[in-house]
Amino acid sequence: MKLRSEIEGQYKWDLSPLCENDEMFYQRLEKIKGQLPKFQEYKGKLNDKDVLWDYLCFDEKVSNEIESIYQYCSLKSCEVLSDNSANEMCETISNVFSQFSYDTAFITSELHSLSDEFLDDIIADEKFKNYDKMFKDIKEEKKHILSEKEEQLLAGMDFLGGFSENMEKLSDVDLSFGEIENSLGEKYPLSHSLYGKYVRSQDRALRKNAMIALNGQFGKHINMLASNYISEVKANCYFSKIRKYSSALESALENEEVEPKVYHTLIDMVEKNLPLLFDYFKFKQKEMKLDDFYIYDTQAQFIEDAENKEYTFDEAIEIIKKAVAPLGEEYVCLVQQAKDERWIDIYPNKDKRSGAFASSIYRSHPYVLTNFEGELDDVFTLAHELGHAMHYHYSSLSQPKSKASYTIFLAEIASITNEMLLANYLLNNSKTMLEKKAIYNKIFDDVKSTIFRQTMFAEFEEKAHSLHEKGVPLTKDKLCNEYYKLVEKYFGKDVKLIDEIKYEWARIPHFFTAFYVYKYATGMICAISFVNRILSNEKGAVEDYFKFLSAGGKDTPMAILKESGCDVTLESTFEKCFDYLKNILKRWKNT
Repeated sequence: MKLRSEIEGQYKWDLSPLCENDEMFYQRLEKIKGQLPKFQEYKGKLNDKDVLWDYLCFDEKVSNEIESIYQYCSLKSCEVLSDNSANEMCETISNVFSQFSYDTAFITSELHSLSDEFLDDIIADEKFKNYDKMFKDIKEEKKHILSEKEEQLLAGMDFLGGFSENMEKLSDVDLSFGEIENSLGEKYPLSHSLYGKYVRSQDRALRKNAMIALNGQFGKHINMLASNYISEVKANCYFSKIRKYSSALESALENEEVEPKVYHTLIDMVEKNLPLLFDYFKFKQKEMKLDDFYIYDTQAQFIEDAENKEYTFDEAIEIIKKAVAPLGEEYVCLVQQAKDERWIDIYPNKDKRSGAFASSIYRSHPYVLTNFEGELDDVFTLAHELGHAMHYHYSSLSQPKSKASYTIFLAEIASITNEMLLANYLLNNSKTMLEKKAIYNKIFDDVKSTIFRQTMFAEFEEKAHSLHEKGVPLTKDKLCNEYYKLVEKYFGKDVKLIDEIKYEWARIPHFFTAFYVYKYATGMICAISFVNRILSNEKGAVEDYFKFLSAGGKDTPMAILKESGCDVTLESTFEKCFDYLKNILKRWKNT
């Protein structure tokens, strides 16, 4: 693999708009450190409107300065993970952040101690209009803030945690999965990172042995894993009750300003449309020419990548520009601008951070990291991250800083929209049937894993928490049986199961961030809703999509989506999405 110094400059991001160089980083950091003591001047005075206004302006100014150099060192550290100078910068600014957070801890407490009358006055004041959403949120949060003494007691109860770390240590460090055999008796090492490759293999014995061995190993430790997760569930329910929520679900969703109705509508509508997934499985079984169809066959890659076609980065950019053309010339030009102005760090190099991500700060252009190697998946990854980047860009451009950030509930929509537009373009411009089938296969693989699988996980999470809240004892057998029943429901009667699948829930790390996974499913539902309207040339569809991109966090996620023509509280939004997918499957069958 190339050293970073061997990569041409045009293929590396330009961080100079954030900070000129490392020397300037330290100079600017010292200047910031000199400003931090001023925050103490606001202590005990934030109930005065003039002082509050001065604090808000000063806080925004300092935040902008900190974020700029923090992003500089953070992105720089991703270039070469072993770069000591970049790591030292990150460590230095992290220490400053820690001290700053400690010194300003009083601010959150003071803001939440403001009277409702004072908050209402602030919200109604035109001068504070850029902050009205923030103060509305504070007023709502106050309902769940306890007395100072009670908050201190809760803060000291961090021992009711660590369950995620327990699971990770067992899963990633202590468990060993040994070797498995393929159909020829050849042995392969099994690990978390290799599991996905094996279950997608065209070798059926390898798929079967991988699924049995990995889940079976978790089954050997199910007593500890179940006890650990049950403790997590109990802690979630306890803290939600203490904070006066009706359930752990309500507590988690309120943090994202999402109505519980959305969660339940998702589960209900996915269940209603499970026949689409069953139809896909039947089609896959037929294409694979299998007499019976097991759960370890459902992820098999049964269509070869189209002639192993490779793409240059320049070709990928041109394809993406054509794919997003329905969004208009401005959006297309921004994709080109991202390339020309070096927003993107493109190729892998020695010790570079793996994977891909997009990152942005207020009123600065976004940055994208990829490890582009020319495969079709790399083109989709680039489109995905550029979707994030454009969402950041339009929100930052259109909203004041206090309203530019959006919740995770909204975060994946723009990225998946770009992927769906790319898939549509490639389908319409495929030169061979093999290319076309490969794209159809990718679409449904993504739909299966993102909409159906994540909703199954979401239903399991709700079941576990609601059982405890109803006083039903949770045990390892109860959790395994409930999960197995869900697998039966979501995979249907024509997919044969293996006994070890009942342990699968125990290896899902996201369950330790309660009620998180449903957002993957709703994100794809919303993206398909936007794409369906845009590609149908529905009047106002593109304008609605740009309303969404530009909204940032100016309102609740539900209000932003509704204003943009995507009301996720309505069953019709889900129905249109599944109708779109049914049509794609029909076209695939006729290919």
